Amino acid sequence: MPGLQLFGRRWAIASDDLVFPGAFELLVRVIWWIGVLVLYSVHKGHFDCLGGALLQSYFIVLLVMLGAVICCMSSIVYISMQGTISNPGPRKCMPKLVYIRLALYIPEFAWAIMGAIWVSDNGVQCDKTVVHVILLTVIASWLIMLFTTIAIVIVFDPLGRKKALYYVRDEDHNLESSQSDQLLYNFKKTATRVWETRIRLLCCCIGNDNDNRVAFSSIAQLLTSYFADTDLVPSDIAAGLTLLHQEQDKVELSRDPDEVLSQSPSHPVRDDLEVELGKAAHYMQFAAAAYGWPLYVYSNPVTGLCKLCGECCQSRRAQHDIVGGDNLNCHFGSILQTTGLQYRDFIHISFHNRIYEIPFFVALDHKTEAILVAIRGTLSLEDVLTDLSADCENLHTDGVDGDCFSHKGICQAASYIYRRLINDGILNQAFTVAPVSGH
Repeated sequence: MPGLQLFGRRWAIASDDLVFPGAFELLVRVIWWIGVLVLYSVHKGHFDCLGGALLQSYFIVLLVMLGAVICCMSSIVYISMQGTISNPGPRKCMPKLVYIRLALYIPEFAWAIMGAIWVSDNGVQCDKTVVHVILLTVIASWLIMLFTTIAIVIVFDPLGRKKALYYVRDEDHNLESSQSDQLLYNFKKTATRVWETRIRLLCCCIGNDNDNRVAFSSIAQLLTSYFADTDLVPSDIAAGLTLLHQEQDKVELSRDPDEVLSQSPSHPVRDDLEVELGKAAHYMQFAAAAYGWPLYVYSNPVTGLCKLCGECCQSRRAQHDIVGGDNLNCHFGSILQTTGLQYRDFIHISFHNRIYEIPFFVALDHKTEAILVAIRGTLSLEDVLTDLSADCENLHTDGVDGDCFSHKGICQAASYIYRRLINDGILNQAFTVAPVSGH
């Protein structure tokens, strides 16, 4: 769905996105108009007070102005409901209606100022009810204009002028190839800067060092490559994800079993399956423990906090190799509760978390006679940025012919874990403490 073109630029809103905000404003305006009309009818013959003539003129103009706004908003809502996402033709007159609606803000702004002056005039001696209604009207006017300004800021697209120019030039078949390539290059360069600025603002709490800037730049380039040459607005992306989710649910519900067993499996097969499922359930405890106290409390909403009270607020840093922050030892306490291990069974615990650097712990599992490395998945904003670093990265794999590619963020995180385990001697320490079979 193409973005709305207004004032020679593209905006991050489509012509079919004005149904619900327009309907809400229309409802407010209708209620407002009826209330003012009733009040004017009740006090029609009582405008002989000091300042009453100005008050009567204020009411009349306000009723006319509200009526014009109601007519305009009704047209916007009606036109916005026409057509479909792929057929915006019935909504081609939407920019003209938006221009008319914005023009009506000029007299409304002037009338709000006039109402504020009238209410603040101490010489007015009209009915207090009327004065209070005028005050509410003025407040409502300023609130609507404030929310409208906020909405304009939200749907403002910093690339609006360049996008409008790019899409117009792209439709010109007489444009030379070199000019088209240069236009696309300049557009993508500007789009990358805009995306990088957005990411920095959203992630201002995680710092802006050199490593983070490199990650921000990489993510910005990826987002630019996906969205630079598509005329989509955020509501289209949300609608697409919703439809995709619905289709996936339909596929899952209608999927038939790949294979139907006509008889029970033999005992050896069933026993092997039970053994593997038991191992998976056992190791899943360590995978869940790596998420720390948030997942533990979520999994045990009633008793989780009570069980952690005995583990928190205790200083065990001197007894264990713990890296990174663990306020009140709640993460470590939840790991103990989830895995059932003892303090001495942990070789290394890292709660250090940055982009491409994720928390993990190394522990001795005497039940399976293994050294376990449990790595946490996505939990923090840094982890989200690691996931968004989705460029392809060359992966050198011994014994595999041809090119191999991997997810850049995941590959960088795996390399970080590998360096810590091997270069820092963590695995050597584990095998020295307990020379088990080591999985």
